[in-house]
Amino acid sequence: MVFEKLSKLIAEHFSIDVEDITMDTSFVEDLNADSIDIMDLMLSVEEEFGLDEVEESAMESIKTVGDVVGYISDRI
Repeated sequence: MVFEKLSKLIAEHFSIDVEDITMDTSFVEDLNADSIDIMDLMLSVEEEFGLDEVEESAMESIKTVGDVVGYISDRI
């Protein structure tokens, strides 16, 4: 459920098809995201999943969709 919900957010944020997103999708390599893109996405994730603010140290470790799924799963 987390992956499906997150995939929709990513698809909207990066204007791609949800079917193109996997757990191994890299934000930098596959989606050409920069740190601001990732920060914007994580703000949406916080809102969508009712999470507290993402710590900077956690933000630095987020490289793939799977990393975000793990982050969310650990907090809900």
